[in-house]
Amino acid sequence: MRIEELKTPCYVIDEGKLEENLKILKRVKDNTGCSILLAQKAFSCYAEYPLIGRYIDGTTASGLYEARLGKEEMGLENHVFSPAYREADVKELVKLCDHMVFNSFSQLEKYKDCLTGTSVGIRINPECSTQEDHAIYDPCAPGSRLGVTAEHFKEEWLPYLSGLHFHTLCEQNSDDLKKTLDAVEEKFGTYLKELSWLNMGGGHHITRPDYDIELLETCIRHMQETYGLHIYLEPGEAVALNAGYLVTEVLDVVENGIHTLILDASAACHMPDVLEMPYRPPLKDSGEPGEKPYTYRLSSCTCLAGDVIGDYSFDREMKPGDKLYFMDMAIYSMVKNNTFNGMPLPSIAIMDKNGDCRVVKEFGYEDFKNRLS
Repeated sequence: MRIEELKTPCYVIDEGKLEENLKILKRVKDNTGCSILLAQKAFSCYAEYPLIGRYIDGTTASGLYEARLGKEEMGLENHVFSPAYREADVKELVKLCDHMVFNSFSQLEKYKDCLTGTSVGIRINPECSTQEDHAIYDPCAPGSRLGVTAEHFKEEWLPYLSGLHFHTLCEQNSDDLKKTLDAVEEKFGTYLKELSWLNMGGGHHITRPDYDIELLETCIRHMQETYGLHIYLEPGEAVALNAGYLVTEVLDVVENGIHTLILDASAACHMPDVLEMPYRPPLKDSGEPGEKPYTYRLSSCTCLAGDVIGDYSFDREMKPGDKLYFMDMAIYSMVKNNTFNGMPLPSIAIMDKNGDCRVVKEFGYEDFKNRLS
């Protein structure tokens, strides 16, 4: 079927755009010899893992369930990082993961005898904030719980380590990576030559049109040539950037000084980052408020008064039954959605390069009920 024929609400993965992103990432791999992993916290649609696995090296997880998913569905390199691990999980993770990164030396000390055959790393905090717009995503903020600072780095644990890991970026260009690497070298450079790998984490918007790939590759080569390190990158957004839609239908139009469209999709339930970041998601064939003749506020049928997606303008008057297509909805939407108010979860469909869609997952009442007891 075509996208306009899908039952709403529905996430649609644009397979052509997904593969276009993957080809860009593969060029970086081929040009530098680095390894690139899918950060599943951003995109976990495992129906696409066979395609993704043709272009990149594997997956990275934030805990046991993601680690299992990466192992079962992609079966390539499998890395994990968590701010803290439960003992029962570690026993499973060492069977699933090639690399295991710890957030503190106390956790490493606790589990050091369980890690035979696993490449072990420690997360560092270079104390170099490059975030300006989204403080919630700044792991280098004062008092951060994420990563070991240079002041608290324990050299005596170096024999247990194979690498260091940092993750400080969010939707950023390679100039911020360069700034961060300068701080990493200044504060941790004396340790790097004793290790075999460096994981530069995620947040690299490599597939964005204005991203400076040449500088990224220069940064990678510098760390390889200076310290003899194998370099890992863990992009999540870059893999599926602009590779998905959320299709929704107008249920009603209400007026109270503002014309508001009530949709069968919800910011709070189906695209939580709209409220959490916050941001106004792109919408196909729309404009800024007042730019086109008809301006509406887009909201949902939940009871949350603040469940508002944003204000948009259109070329024509909108009516119940009209379809709207939110863009860039592959990342941080499906992995974060919820059933607040008993809202149904959107179906998941894949659109091929010819624009033909197939539904790969549908959800119903049992999916809502089984989360509870």
